[in-house]
Amino acid sequence: MFERGISRANKGRKEQLISNNNENKNLKTSTSTSSSNSGGAAASSFAASTSGVAASTTSNPHHRQLIRSNLFHSSASAFADVVVAVPQMGDSITEGAVASVDVAVGDVVSEDALIAQIETDKVTIDVRYTGKEPGKVTGVLVKAGDTVEVGTPVASVETGGVEAPAAKKADKKAEKAPEKADAPAAAAPTPPPKPAAPAPAAAAPPAPAASASAPGTTPRRPSERRVKITRLRARVAERLKGAQNTYAMLTTFNEIDMTGLMEMRQAHKDAFLEANGVKLGFMSAFVAAAADALRRVPAVNAVIDGDEIAYRDHTDISIAVATPKGLVVPVLRDVDGMTFAQIESGIAALGKKARDGTLAIDDMAGGTFTISNGGVYGSLLSTPIINPPQSAILGMHSINQRPMVLSNGEIKARPMMYVALTYDYRLIDGREAVTFLKRVKEVVEDPRRLLLGC
Repeated sequence: MFERGISRANKGRKEQLISNNNENKNLKTSTSTSSSNSGGAAASSFAASTSGVAASTTSNPHHRQLIRSNLFHSSASAFADVVVAVPQMGDSITEGAVASVDVAVGDVVSEDALIAQIETDKVTIDVRYTGKEPGKVTGVLVKAGDTVEVGTPVASVETGGVEAPAAKKADKKAEKAPEKADAPAAAAPTPPPKPAAPAPAAAAPPAPAASASAPGTTPRRPSERRVKITRLRARVAERLKGAQNTYAMLTTFNEIDMTGLMEMRQAHKDAFLEANGVKLGFMSAFVAAAADALRRVPAVNAVIDGDEIAYRDHTDISIAVATPKGLVVPVLRDVDGMTFAQIESGIAALGKKARDGTLAIDDMAGGTFTISNGGVYGSLLSTPIINPPQSAILGMHSINQRPMVLSNGEIKARPMMYVALTYDYRLIDGREAVTFLKRVKEVVEDPRRLLLGC
């Protein structure tokens, strides 16, 4: 009964307010005057007309506060803005450059959707939407090339009442289905072959080519284009130049007869793939050979740290990988305890991460030795540069048939590879460097040495 009385009083006051508004345009003056004379009746009707709260409830402060809080709560829960910010990028990285923005205002995003990519000195960081419910992008706060720090807002997303992108895609496919069904019918009325006659006109464009080569034409001006250097490439250049300025680098060379390794690979590649789910390549033999040589010549695995020499008892080998954005060196850890299959699987996983741009800081930290394979690009011979703070790097090169004198004096064509070891002469003596490279040669030429320990 109380609620019905409230509704009736509210309805009567609303009708009175509307009639007063038609008769007198100066509503605010009349309502303020009437509120002072009638004890706030017009003020109550104004509140009822604007917020939908019954006029008589204004006399009960607790009831009024409860209704208002319910209204505001329902409005806030229906729509909420989520700010997507730059995440933590690593202990030593505080800022980066926006490489790309992958959303636009109005796009619908769901959980784990890519918002932008931040390029740092070491890796590319993905900025993703982490909300549980889908939302619509209401603002993009950065653009490509901007320098941002950890916590910088990248985009704002409004949630509530937004349909998931997957459902929209399904609807679009359903809409396209009838269009495809009508396609044959639409294709039928288009058989007029008359437009084929203008075909000779299409052959006319070769005329400009003739005029371009004709004498007296204006010569082409040399042109160039400039792009901003990426942070990764700038950092790589800085580190490599720093290595040249710091280390006393020296390179020693040797050559490896790849006949034995190639025959082993040819004989067992199918069984290896079936048993391990990964192809047998040459890198596993070189990584295993390097791990064995590092164990025998610990100075190559050491590093100068101030006035001390740190000898590392673990073997974490960095594999140099070239990407469009620059050179990266992800680390294959604890190699000395790995089989050929584990090495090949690890290299494949790191290579995929490098190509996809998903390498993390931890994937490239802590290497003790580096292997660079320039042979995949056809390099015959090179002098690799040490990857700081390591003390040596092994360079592999292309395999080429060359005439070789065998142990019996016979000359035969053999698949040969030049290998190079660049080392820090301040720490590693020539004897140790040559011994290391010779051991790599022996193991690669005959991997059975690893089983026999000789």
